[in-house]
Amino acid sequence: MSIEAPSCIGGLHEVCVGVPDLVEGIAFFEAHGCRVGAVGDLDAAAAKALYGVDSALRSVRLLHQQADHGLVRLMQWERPLNEGLGIGPDLRCAGSRWGVRVTSSTHNIVNHAQRAREAGAALTLIEPVLAVIGEVSGASAARPFRDPIVGVREMVLLQPHYRQVFFERFGYESPLYGQVDPQSLLRTSQHTHFGLMIANDDPQVFDFYDQVLGLKRMLDERVPYENATGSRSIFGLQPGEGFHMVDFDDPRSGHALAERRSGKLKCVRFAADAKIEHRLHQSRAGCLGYSLYCWRTRGLDALQRRVAAAGARAVTDIHADEFGRRGFTFDAPDGYHWMLIEA
Repeated sequence: MSIEAPSCIGGLHEVCVGVPDLVEGIAFFEAHGCRVGAVGDLDAAAAKALYGVDSALRSVRLLHQQADHGLVRLMQWERPLNEGLGIGPDLRCAGSRWGVRVTSSTHNIVNHAQRAREAGAALTLIEPVLAVIGEVSGASAARPFRDPIVGVREMVLLQPHYRQVFFERFGYESPLYGQVDPQSLLRTSQHTHFGLMIANDDPQVFDFYDQVLGLKRMLDERVPYENATGSRSIFGLQPGEGFHMVDFDDPRSGHALAERRSGKLKCVRFAADAKIEHRLHQSRAGCLGYSLYCWRTRGLDALQRRVAAAGARAVTDIHADEFGRRGFTFDAPDGYHWMLIEA
């Protein structure tokens, strides 16, 4: 009988979001179909041991229908480290984190964002941009009014503590890639994938994710400016500027639409000399906003030793988190702060 190697399993489990007020945070995500799950606390000493943050902590896990990935952990720190990534004109910065959801109507979300802005709310809205799948992948362009348009409309909504992208499908289905809650106010799914962004010329900088954590590399390609339709505004591209994209998926995912599973980690790499702000110090546990990604694992103890031996920094011992689950945190070679928990 073979013994499975220690590794991450399933899709990316949850994003940890620092909030100043748990009640407000819960209400915000309830509009996306989330509901309260477990509630837990850590005192300052326990939080320091697990997260490296000398502050008492109270957290709430938010569930979404029957999803086992793409969830949210709201974290209210007694003494937050800083205000986090906050609002900018787009997603562009080294240290950027964002969550993506599929929705049955991007314009429904735009309506709410526009009313919020009229009421004086601080936000950045990039309105829905069409990305045609054939054109993005290099296939021949669809002829308007002659050929079907197969693609998505993507939009960005940045708020002080929430960095989200929403997309609406046109002309295709992918049944395992996000489950929309039709009863929710914003008619969205769980997070289907999460992003991170760096500026680095090393093509092997993301190898840690598949070679050490056991994630499944599904995409590894250069995206030139000409093909980066929606990404031009979303990533703040300069004319002629491209980027490298690497996707890591649920190990059960396949390439066919019927086999694709949500829970993806999408890694964006710009050139080291790109004009980009460096903000990793505002993108870790203890900060407000989207600040930490968490993956479930098999063989946690062995994987912790492997992570420590593979060049990760600030690797903690294994401790119980605020919900009683065993886990540890570390800084990956690309600089991002991570948490792994026992499945």
